[in-house]
Amino acid sequence: MDKDKKKIIAAYGLLLVSLFCMLYGIVRGEPDTVFRKAVQICLECIGIG
Repeated sequence: MDKDKKKIIAAYGLLLVSLFCMLYGIVRGEPDTVFRKAVQICLECIGIG
């Protein structure tokens, strides 16, 4: 196997792992948690929260 094929396989492997991690986070409800924290931080920054 030459270097180009190894790079392509590594890139697709990393892509699959990344997609799996994203889906796992979505299933766990992480986007809601991140959004709530972001809103709280923004409100604190402008002095409302």
